[in-house]
Amino acid sequence: MNAGLRGAWLLKLRDRDAILTEDGIIFRVYGYIHPSGAYMCDPEYASPTVFRSTNPRARRGENEPLYYKFFADEGMKLILNKFPQYTVFYEPLQKSLVGVKEDDITEVRKPEVGLQKVLAKEPDDVLLKALHDLLERVLSQSGLTENDFGVFGSLLHGFYHPSLSDLDFIVYGRENVSRLCEALETLYREDPSLRNEFDSMKAVESKDWKFLNYSLEEYVWHQKRKMIYAYFDSEDAGRVVKAEFEPVMDWKEIRNEYNPSTRIFHVGWIKAVAEVTDDKNAPFIPSIYQIEVKDILDGPEVDDIKRIFSYVEEFRMQAKQGERVLVEGNLEKVVTGTDVFPQITLSYGPRYYEQTLKVKD
Repeated sequence: MNAGLRGAWLLKLRDRDAILTEDGIIFRVYGYIHPSGAYMCDPEYASPTVFRSTNPRARRGENEPLYYKFFADEGMKLILNKFPQYTVFYEPLQKSLVGVKEDDITEVRKPEVGLQKVLAKEPDDVLLKALHDLLERVLSQSGLTENDFGVFGSLLHGFYHPSLSDLDFIVYGRENVSRLCEALETLYREDPSLRNEFDSMKAVESKDWKFLNYSLEEYVWHQKRKMIYAYFDSEDAGRVVKAEFEPVMDWKEIRNEYNPSTRIFHVGWIKAVAEVTDDKNAPFIPSIYQIEVKDILDGPEVDDIKRIFSYVEEFRMQAKQGERVLVEGNLEKVVTGTDVFPQITLSYGPRYYEQTLKVKD
């Protein structure tokens, strides 16, 4: 890594910031819990020199493919099989996970900077015109500012397709997420150009659904009330543009909980009914729900389960304080110094599609 760049972003990367490596792989910084000198990541794109996909949705670039997008576990498999240098030993789990060490970073792209670059110039294609139009409507209704937002995905990296790509926004900060959701709810009701993506089952007609204990109907119900997924009927683009607003923590909200002496042990599989007692970190990744267990339906009888800890995108903003949920996933024991507590973890691994988190009633 260029030593001159180090001080500018050292320990200053957060969820959805992008890391580029010399091999032509683009990683997403994943969450906010990182060991010293490295960032836990999710591989998102790779150049054709290291990865090619037959999936027609994977190609990025208008003419020649500049990158291919990873789907499912393609990126993780590529890293583990061919690029083990992009793994980091995660001491709490005592195993190596996908991550990038600071010295292996060749470039950082931040969503908030990416948006400012887009807004600083006159929009020269239909997608950027649609972006300006939609953002202006959202800012006007919410009272938020451009500085509260960013862009990710192909917009951040400059390989979007004006006639095909979506509008992928980030909104920063817990309070801003709440204000945005209120504004979008009003816009869906009053602005004929905007509607909730999940107003009907049509949103999932072509979705390859694999979750076993979470139906498509339940998924649509939960997604609709999150408000952050929209269809924008853009006059400039001449089409309905899909838009989403992904929540990311503001800097002052971030607390890196990584502790090299912490140990996390797998206990078993559990299915339980619980009441959410605190949902303030539900919009983010990881999504953390403080809970009080009401009934253990299957699995070990454990007292004082403190929280649900989820890295599954589908289970973000899934439940609100005071609601009862059905949760099924991995029961873990967390040991940090003298503090020992159980948690239910929803994450990638065996029995992935058996996991669930949904409002019970």
